[in-house]
Amino acid sequence: MASFAELDENNIVLRVISVSNDVCGEPTLTFPDTDAAGRAFIANTLKFGGTWKQTSYNGNFRGTYAGIGYTYDPVTDTFTPPPTPEPDPVK
Repeated sequence: MASFAELDENNIVLRVISVSNDVCGEPTLTFPDTDAAGRAFIANTLKFGGTWKQTSYNGNFRGTYAGIGYTYDPVTDTFTPPPTPEPDPVK
């Protein structure tokens, strides 16, 4: 399965979906061509609008596997997790 993250206008991940490797052109195609094929499937077959980026479960590309709340950085072409909140000090 191939995974795709939907991004909001601030490049924050809203959701992650899985699609069959077949629709991404695997094994004939490899990343980044699978990204384009998957996005075309999401737009044309699933009829989902928005901005989608392929994410790698094994971290083979785009840094880390995207999750809800992660940020996509278009400059580095990577996903980063949200910051970990500081623990409340013990009173």
